[in-house]
Amino acid sequence: MAQARLEAAGSPTGWKRVIYRAPIPLYRAGLGFLFGKRLLILEHLGRKTGEIRRTALETVANHPDAVYVAAAWGSKADWLQNIKADSRVTVYLGSMRFETDAKIIEREAAKEILSGYAAKHSRTFSGLVRFMLDDPGATTEEQVENLSSVIPLVRLPKP
Repeated sequence: MAQARLEAAGSPTGWKRVIYRAPIPLYRAGLGFLFGKRLLILEHLGRKTGEIRRTALETVANHPDAVYVAAAWGSKADWLQNIKADSRVTVYLGSMRFETDAKIIEREAAKEILSGYAAKHSRTFSGLVRFMLDDPGATTEEQVENLSSVIPLVRLPKP
């Protein structure tokens, strides 16, 4: 079974953290439209501090009724732990802003969402799977299966 390489490595630090967080000040400056619908900012409450936290996440799917994101660092990702404690979040997507209740989806639904992403962005999907898993699998089907077994997906319903 594939293992989440990023989860084992832990959250990014140093310059990697700076790069991953770079979109946040751009969104706060009103420039979220630059990222289109592929990147969003998730605003949530810290489970220990109760302070507002912001996380930049790539969208896996953007449906008319919901946006889906993946916890690339696995089930131990701080933002994922925070939404498990309090599912109320604010989403900034392009020029949109909405409040919603985040929900971790079941594995079968995650496989369907990941299959759609793989079909739409095959080269990006293959690269991400190799980056995120120690054993990504040889075929797209294996990659979807392996990724869905270790990387939680979250549904962010639109109003």
